[in-house]
Amino acid sequence: MAAQARQDYYQIPYDPDPNSDENQIYNTSGLRDGQHETDAFVDSSWVHTFTPLMVLTTSGFLHYNSADYQGSPDDRPVATTSNRSSTYAGGQISFAATLAKNNLQAGVYGFGQQDNQYFQNIFNDGSYPNFTAQVSPSGGAVELFLEDKFRPTNWLTFMAGVRQSHFASAITENVTSPRFGLAVQIPRLNWVFRAFYGNYYQIPPLITATGPLLDFANSQALAFAPLHGERDREYQFGVGIPYKGWTLDIDTFQTRATNFLDHNNIGESNVFFPLTFARALIQSWELSLNSPRLWRRLQMHLVYANQIAQAAGPITGGLVCGVPPTPGCQPDSTFAAVDHDQRNTLNVGFNVNLPWQSYVSGNVYYGSGFHNGSPSGQYPGDYLPGHTALDLALSKTFAERYTVSLTALNITNERIFLDNSLTFGGFHWNLPRQIYGEVRWRFHY
Repeated sequence: MAAQARQDYYQIPYDPDPNSDENQIYNTSGLRDGQHETDAFVDSSWVHTFTPLMVLTTSGFLHYNSADYQGSPDDRPVATTSNRSSTYAGGQISFAATLAKNNLQAGVYGFGQQDNQYFQNIFNDGSYPNFTAQVSPSGGAVELFLEDKFRPTNWLTFMAGVRQSHFASAITENVTSPRFGLAVQIPRLNWVFRAFYGNYYQIPPLITATGPLLDFANSQALAFAPLHGERDREYQFGVGIPYKGWTLDIDTFQTRATNFLDHNNIGESNVFFPLTFARALIQSWELSLNSPRLWRRLQMHLVYANQIAQAAGPITGGLVCGVPPTPGCQPDSTFAAVDHDQRNTLNVGFNVNLPWQSYVSGNVYYGSGFHNGSPSGQYPGDYLPGHTALDLALSKTFAERYTVSLTALNITNERIFLDNSLTFGGFHWNLPRQIYGEVRWRFHY
């Protein structure tokens, strides 16, 4: 059994300079908004071994999560309060067996969910009457799954599986998701080539709008349509190459999605609602290199990814355009970059075992810049500037029971504008320098 509870508070970032370029797009200089978040869960598992090759596992969970966005009542043009809480209860039963050259797994997973959502808008610019709204949607899902890994020889592995999903809330959906894979190891070279094809179904969020909230959306030439689950079709190809303790892995994948989940706001408010695009296309090439332990102390790693994330209209669910749609509301059917589209990322790091049970590690992260949602004189072009961060950590163990560590993130304290698309809570900057310490005590073996 495991249990955890936590409480967090976040100050919504703002730019105090009313004359900055960002504040000419959306003026945040007067904002003093915050968000309180609570998360707590209890889960348990029971495992029964029939034989060394047959195992039954049952698990149950109860999970509570809330996020309360509280805007200052003086925010302009609109002061927004948006409180949401979700309670989940469910479990999973799975049976695993090894039979001859097969590794089988079958099971059932399900949960029920109850949400409570409260909205309040104060229109300090007088553009619309103030209102409050509260909704309490509920729903649940049940999934059956079956998968098998068949290894006819020590150099060939086949994988196949299927997942049947049933979702019920304001709408009901039944989706079958097959998956297939293949891995071939080249004798002597020990290179492993792999390929995979799979379908995935993502359960939609519980969201609805009635009464004054729906009236407000209608006043902005918007409406609400049922949200359907996202459906993804993914292809993967890759190769793993070992050489004298080094490991090089290269892969590529492509995901085509329908009902691609995103979000947007209503007018100039901070009331954000999910929506779904008709299509999305995500393509990526990835490379990773891991070293053996060098000179008995040093290990290094490198990870590079080139990825393109695009979506295309029309909007098919959630916060949709009214009828008839206003000009510019409905995105066209050609692919365009989404807000988290960042073409190139690179991680280079190391860890070193030092004398006297000490340890040091470091990592350099580079990102080429996310999609530019609001081009300006300061940030022209399709993408925001690239950014680099350096992290270091040092730890030491005493008497094998006590460990003291010190971690520093973004040591150079470089501040980079990461995202200027319309997202809940405003524009996003990277985190400033963070330094924290940790003490661990292993009180039982």
